[in-house]
Amino acid sequence: MKSTPLSLIAGTVALAAVTGFAALNAPGEAGTPVAKAASRLPVERSSLLCPSPGGSDLAETTYTSFTPAGAGDGEAGTAELKPAVPVAADDEDAKDAKDAKDKKDGKKEKTASDKPVLSLKEPGKPVTADTSASDAPALIGTATGRQAPGWAAQQTTVVSAGSARGLLGVSCGAPDTDFWFPGASTAEKRQDYIHLTNPDDDAAVADIELYGPEGSLTSDVGDGITVPPRSSVPLLLSTLTGDAVDDVTVHVTTREGRVGAAVKVAEEEAGSDWLTASADPTGTLVMPGIPADATSVRLVAFAPGEDDADVKVQLLGKNAPFSPAGNDTLHIKSHMTASVDLKDVTRGEPGSLRLSPVAGKATPVVAALRVVRGSGDKQEIAYIPATEPVGGRAGVADNRAKSSVLSLTAPGATAEVKVTASAGSEGGEQTVKTYTVKGGTTLDVTPEEPSGLKGSYALTVETESGGPVHAARTLTVSKGGVKTFTVQTLPNDGGTVDVPTVTQDLSVLED
Repeated sequence: MKSTPLSLIAGTVALAAVTGFAALNAPGEAGTPVAKAASRLPVERSSLLCPSPGGSDLAETTYTSFTPAGAGDGEAGTAELKPAVPVAADDEDAKDAKDAKDKKDGKKEKTASDKPVLSLKEPGKPVTADTSASDAPALIGTATGRQAPGWAAQQTTVVSAGSARGLLGVSCGAPDTDFWFPGASTAEKRQDYIHLTNPDDDAAVADIELYGPEGSLTSDVGDGITVPPRSSVPLLLSTLTGDAVDDVTVHVTTREGRVGAAVKVAEEEAGSDWLTASADPTGTLVMPGIPADATSVRLVAFAPGEDDADVKVQLLGKNAPFSPAGNDTLHIKSHMTASVDLKDVTRGEPGSLRLSPVAGKATPVVAALRVVRGSGDKQEIAYIPATEPVGGRAGVADNRAKSSVLSLTAPGATAEVKVTASAGSEGGEQTVKTYTVKGGTTLDVTPEEPSGLKGSYALTVETESGGPVHAARTLTVSKGGVKTFTVQTLPNDGGTVDVPTVTQDLSVLED
C-alpha cells in the first residue's frame, strides 16, 4: 500500500507529459507533423540462387559475383554463394514433405557445405570461381550490408562437345512463389529440366502446370513436389506428361515456401542454354537484344487469364519500329500456348520485340523468344524472356574482352542511360559512358571496357532521363568454329526499396 502514492504521482507526471506534448502537437493545428513521402533507401539483405550447372563431363563453369561501388552504406557486410544439397528427382526426401521438415535441423544424411564457393569482399570489383565437376551443385547466396544493393551473380557454362554443346548462361535469380516459362518443350528432340532450389530452412512444396497449343497437358506428377530445405531438385519436363509437344508454357507456383526456378534446355544438334522466367503477366511486353545476325527467331506466348489476347507484334529496330510481314498481330487463346516463326526478322540489324494490345484491350500475357545463330552443325540457340525495364539501375556480371554486346531499347520516349564497366576481376579501372537511345529503337553497343582490363568485368546500366529502357547482354564465345552465345536480360536490380517516413501521431489517444 505504501507504493500507491508514488505510483499515482508517476502516473500523473507521465500523463502530464503526454498531455503537454499533445497540446503542442494537437491534430489539425500548426506544428502537426505532416506525413512525408516514402524514402528510397538501399536494401540491407539480398538473396540469389544459381541452378546446378552439372550433368556433363565436358562442362566448364565460371561463377562471377559483383556489387556496384557506392550502392549502399552502413556495415561492410558479406556476399557469399554456398552449395545447396543435391537431391535426385526420385530421392525420398523429394517425395515426403514431412520427412524433409523433420530433417531441417541438419540431421539429414546429406548436408550443404558451409564453405562458400564464392565470397565477395568489396563492392566495385567482381570475383570469380571455376568448376569442371559434372555434379556441381546449385548455389544459395546471401548478401548483407554494403554488399547487398544491386548484388548480381552470373553462372556461365561451356559444353565443348556433344549434341547439346553450347554456351549456357544464367543470371542467378531471387527466390519467389510464381514463375512463367513460355518456350519450354516436351518434344523428343529436347531435354528440358526445370530446376527448383529452396534457400530456406523449411521444405518448399511446388506445383508445376504445363500448357501446350491445345491447353493444359495431362500430368499426374506435377503437383505437390517437395524441395527439401536448402536443396535443389531437377525434374525432366517430359516425365511429367505423356504428351510430346514442341512449344510448352511451364507455370511453377508454391503452396509452401519459396524457390528459385530456371529451365535448362538441351536440343539435339542445335545447342543448349537456360530459359529464365518471363516478366509477370501484363498487357505490353518487351524482349530486348535479338542479335543482328540471328538466323531464326521464334516467339512463344501465353495468356494466363480467362480472356483471349490479341497483341500487336513489332520489332524495335535500329532506326524505327516495324511489324514483321505477315505477322503483325498474334491471337493467343486463353490457357493455350501460341507460337510463330519470325525467321530472320532482324535482317542484319539489331532489334527487340514488343508485344502490345490491339485496339487498346490490354490482356495480360507472358512471352519469350528462341533465337538461333548460325545454321546446320554450326548453329546455336539462346532464349530471351520478356523483361522489366532497367529502372534506376540494373547489372550483369561476367563480361569478357571483345565478347560482350549490350542492347538498349527505348519502347516509348527517347532516353539517356549511363553504362559503367567495372574494374576487372584481376585488374583494371572502371570506365563510364552515356548513351542516348532514340524512342522506338534498339541501340547495340560494344561496351567500353575497363582500362587495363584483366579478367572479366561487370556492367551496370542506369536510366538517367527520358522513357523506360529495357536491356540485354549477349556474350559470345567461339568454340570449334561455332559461335556459341547466351543472352541475359537486365531487369531492375531491386537494390533500393521504399521506406515510409514515420511520424508520431497522438491522435490515436483521442476518444
